[in-house]
Amino acid sequence: MYLLGYDVGSSSVKASLVDAATGSCVASAFCPKSEAPIISLNPGWAEQEPATWWENLKSATAEVLAGRNGADVEAIGISYQMHGLVCVGKDMEPLRPAIIWCDSRAVPYGRQAFASLGEEWCLGHLLNSPGNFTAAKLAWVKENEPVVYGKIHKIMLPGDYIALKFSGEAVTTVCGLSEGIFWDFKENRPSRRLMDFFGFDEALLPKVRPTFGEQCRVSAAAAAELGLKAGTPISYRAGDQPNNALSLNVFEPGEVASTAGTSGVVYGVNGSVDYDRQSRVNSFAHVNHSPLQDRIGVLLCINGTGILNSWVRRNIVPQGLSYDDLNAIAASVPLGSGGVSVLPFGNGAERMLGNREAGCTVAGLDFNHHSWKNLVRAAQEGIVFSFRYGMEIMQDMGMDLGTIHAGHANMFLSPVFREALAGVSGATIELYDTDGSAGAARGAGIGAGIYKDHNEAFASLKRIAVVEPVHMQEYAEAYGRWKETLIKNNS
Repeated sequence: MYLLGYDVGSSSVKASLVDAATGSCVASAFCPKSEAPIISLNPGWAEQEPATWWENLKSATAEVLAGRNGADVEAIGISYQMHGLVCVGKDMEPLRPAIIWCDSRAVPYGRQAFASLGEEWCLGHLLNSPGNFTAAKLAWVKENEPVVYGKIHKIMLPGDYIALKFSGEAVTTVCGLSEGIFWDFKENRPSRRLMDFFGFDEALLPKVRPTFGEQCRVSAAAAAELGLKAGTPISYRAGDQPNNALSLNVFEPGEVASTAGTSGVVYGVNGSVDYDRQSRVNSFAHVNHSPLQDRIGVLLCINGTGILNSWVRRNIVPQGLSYDDLNAIAASVPLGSGGVSVLPFGNGAERMLGNREAGCTVAGLDFNHHSWKNLVRAAQEGIVFSFRYGMEIMQDMGMDLGTIHAGHANMFLSPVFREALAGVSGATIELYDTDGSAGAARGAGIGAGIYKDHNEAFASLKRIAVVEPVHMQEYAEAYGRWKETLIKNNS
């Protein structure tokens, strides 16, 4: 008996097949093999065609099921890139490309709503400013593409669209609505006041289903496309960052998860409905939030993380070097990068900087003493220092960040990145052998009742390394220089 999990990201779609009895991942695959393109017709815009997610999902599914019987898959879980907007007509086909998470065109609409509805009301009811999230993106479509808006039958997050392709049904979750800033935590329902302010009809929202439990079932048509059994339940769905926390068995107050892919995240669980009064970090319903127990995920997101590292690889270093080569080069440069500092904010508006598009900055570069190798290390340290800056905000909210759980993937494969994060934050980093798609598969097992709870689902989770803080004074000095540059650039 298998569980099938997907992680639908902006770079690729990954699939994992998990043996339900042992919890081990027996197969995994991702498509495309190079990073998926992002359409950017104007500065600050970022779109993708939803149909390509489905095509990549089909290819990844074919790989993990090769030589296996798809009828043995008992449940499906979906993780997806957060905050996107998919608009479909009555035929359930997309009306335009999806506006994805790093698109910043909707910032003015979120600011207007924040000012008009009132900061106290927004933070008290929505836990966030409407900012640049899905609701604000829909407001942009309403004003700038009225013909498209008039044809919308349902709006969806990327994971909702994938579930639609599986089942033919438009459904969502409380966790999903909260990340789109549609959920009122005081009224425990979609926000009437927000919808009225933007002029949205509540009928645009899909039906709400539980995060864990039967959300919909694989249709005969999708089963034929994918080689699965018709009627297989989709029994878990969550955005990539709540799902990353789930993948690391982070469910309870005080537990913290981190990831560093295209964007970087530190995600902690609060046991009360709380928020940052400046809305620099975000608070959403965690996967196990319910009317009976408050579980709020506090999300620090930095857009310019792995994308900076990949930009350095494509544009700065000699051709043909791998990411492993890059990590070795970073390790060959002394701590502090010889005084070079890189602000990694070149991938759209940054929430923790007040939704400003600060851009990427290189400071302290000396043409007579530094080489491209200093930039390689400074980029990785700059990403870490942006994490530290945001973690200070989370600590001001009373969160304990003494231990960070992370998957052994992406930037956490770099010894420099791991050491620098531990050294500058003082946190112990625990690395686990898991990823989002395997976590989604286990989440599906919880939702289908195959596992009685998350402790049983993640009993086989393997910790593979522990990174303790070292060189804390030296990292504090390098962070101080970096922070001075940030303050100067944003004053």
